[in-house]
Amino acid sequence: MRLVELNHVIEAGMVTYKGLPGPVICDYLAREASRGLYAEDTTFQIGRIDMVSNTGTYLDTPFHRYADGADLSCVPLDAVTQLPGLVVRCDGLAIGADAFAGLDVAGRAVLVHTGWDRHWRTDAYLSGHPFLTEAAALYLRDAGAALVGIDSHNIDDTSGKARPVHSVLLRAGIPIVEHLTNLGQLPQEGFIFNAPPPRVKGMGTFPVRAHAVIAG
Repeated sequence: MRLVELNHVIEAGMVTYKGLPGPVICDYLAREASRGLYAEDTTFQIGRIDMVSNTGTYLDTPFHRYADGADLSCVPLDAVTQLPGLVVRCDGLAIGADAFAGLDVAGRAVLVHTGWDRHWRTDAYLSGHPFLTEAAALYLRDAGAALVGIDSHNIDDTSGKARPVHSVLLRAGIPIVEHLTNLGQLPQEGFIFNAPPPRVKGMGTFPVRAHAVIAG
């Protein structure tokens, strides 16, 4: 068995999405400050992080888009773990339904590999990125995809205000994972995908330690 990390490391100050602040990571209780609270030579650090939920590699639940949709506390584990994976390697900017034609996507985590993660933490990452079209989202929904992920800045075209891919997939209860990485290390199929978030009530998006399990 081989494990492959498909997530970006979260670091202080990093920008994931243009216009949203990077995380602030600091001590709540510093190691030196803990001296005297415990036995001699026993110290602890308690960290604190302040961040928007759209940080790093994150999962979108229906509540992210729809007020009546399932939030992080309501998405079942089997919707985000132990999913048979399928990597679809795509070139170009607008990825249409034809990219998935003839592929068995039913019940699978469909991971779109564009290679855009090579620009991570650069200005180039934040604009002009590959995205799915509405037709692609409709195809994946109708073909029974269980989850859809992409290694790009957004699964939608952000040059305008519409977000049809989020709207189509999340209304159908299909979770989305954005800002994936290392998809080039995966085979097209024959692996298991996992991206469970914490169970937070009233929140629709959160970072995940997305990873693949490949049978050896």
